[in-house]
Amino acid sequence: MSQVSVREFSYNPSSMFARVEQGETIQVTRHGKIIAVLLPGASGLGRYAPLVARGVLRLKATTTGDLDRIPRYGVPADVSPLDLLLSDREEDDR
Repeated sequence: MSQVSVREFSYNPSSMFARVEQGETIQVTRHGKIIAVLLPGASGLGRYAPLVARGVLRLKATTTGDLDRIPRYGVPADVSPLDLLLSDREEDDR
């Protein structure tokens, strides 16, 4: 995942979008604080985009191919995906 400043982004937004189209995730910062995350629109990433946008999930992957290796969980409608993930992590720690 790359970081660029608002100023760098504003100089050439087309090149930033081209990088995202190639699968790169870019964080846009202002004074060192992340204010936006540009995510590829690929189907593998699409299901994580809302969690990334809300700050619940931080991606370390640099391509959508990396995201395909993230495990998939079947989540019932009445269960929080985050609670399910945390429960799974607790089991791994035992």
